[in-house]
Amino acid sequence: MIATSSIVRKTTRQISCQLTGEAAILNLESGIYYGLDEVGARVWALLNEPRRVAELRDAVVEAFDVEAERCERDLVALFTSLADAGLVEIENA
Repeated sequence: MIATSSIVRKTTRQISCQLTGEAAILNLESGIYYGLDEVGARVWALLNEPRRVAELRDAVVEAFDVEAERCERDLVALFTSLADAGLVEIENA
């Protein structure tokens, strides 16, 4: 389970680039591309270094018009999907 104290980090099995308001990520093992919208791209950029979910939530709440609880739920869903795709690793504290 992903908690606010969990640390999220990008895997080394991916490469990515920022596009105009979006991000494209390639899983090097599967060859599958993934795309992130503006908010997802912002989160992805913040993951250039490992970060706690709470820190990422706070940064998104500050940058976008979203309630903290909704943001946290959306981040957990995003990180679950990215982890399932092999793009991030989750370390629980």
